[in-house]
Amino acid sequence: MEPRKFSDLVIFNRVAELGSFTAAARSLGVTQSAVSQTVKRLESELGLRLLSRSTRSLAPTAAGERLLDTLAPVIAELDAEIEELGRLREQPGGRLRVTCGKHAADTLVWPAFARLIAAHPEIDGELSVENRHVDIVAERFDIGIRLREDLEMDMVAVPVGPPLRAVVVGAARYLDSCDPPRRPRELSAHRCIGFRNAGGTLSPWSFEKDGRAETVKVAPSVIVNDGDALVGAACAGMGLAYMLEDLAAPALKDGGLVEVLADWCPRFPGYHAFYSSRRQPTRAFSLFLESLRQCGR
Repeated sequence: MEPRKFSDLVIFNRVAELGSFTAAARSLGVTQSAVSQTVKRLESELGLRLLSRSTRSLAPTAAGERLLDTLAPVIAELDAEIEELGRLREQPGGRLRVTCGKHAADTLVWPAFARLIAAHPEIDGELSVENRHVDIVAERFDIGIRLREDLEMDMVAVPVGPPLRAVVVGAARYLDSCDPPRRPRELSAHRCIGFRNAGGTLSPWSFEKDGRAETVKVAPSVIVNDGDALVGAACAGMGLAYMLEDLAAPALKDGGLVEVLADWCPRFPGYHAFYSSRRQPTRAFSLFLESLRQCGR
């Protein structure tokens, strides 16, 4: 059915329901003339008179009654369903699918996810933890959490985590055997531990000082693709490693690792929640986003 014809049928139903062109026009927020012309057009297209009109009254004809017998229940059912959908929008129930990498899950997402499900057990939650690049639209995820630099242009991005910092660390026994680097370019003289990301490439080492940015592509003697393995390799004295500060924090605290190039490693914006700009957020979605923000403070 053409959209215009459906609109005409809805207007006809409203006129018959209220028994007046004027009342129907008022309830629909249009002019009486527009309502009258719509009914006339519908009658002309059907080749049937649907309403009997007089100066004092208006009533459906036999053809009009027959049409209303089918039309009125359908419109009433649609109105009821739309009202129910409106109530669903305000309720947190339903399914919520979230994707993120392991570090984001450990430090931010899991606490927020667990808090949400505990508070609203009626939500069916799914958390997918994987370091590969996920197309959340194609794979039907509601929301993803990544660093801002990894996001597509058509995504809405909302900051949810605190600033992060990457550090260069090595075991004390490794650094005792050589001169620690004082500038990023001196890394070429050191054994380095590389991290192969989910895309299969080696993650670059990025630095900044006094407004000057430098990116170093090291030639690693050891390569891993797991954060725990990265820390373990550095603690084992296999060379220098570049990683997020909180991954190295326990080993830095107990002396298993030592930081170098600290003045070249400023903080940068942390994780962002992202979702399609064409997506209509649900109540569960909004509650999860708020939980993320609270956990990220």
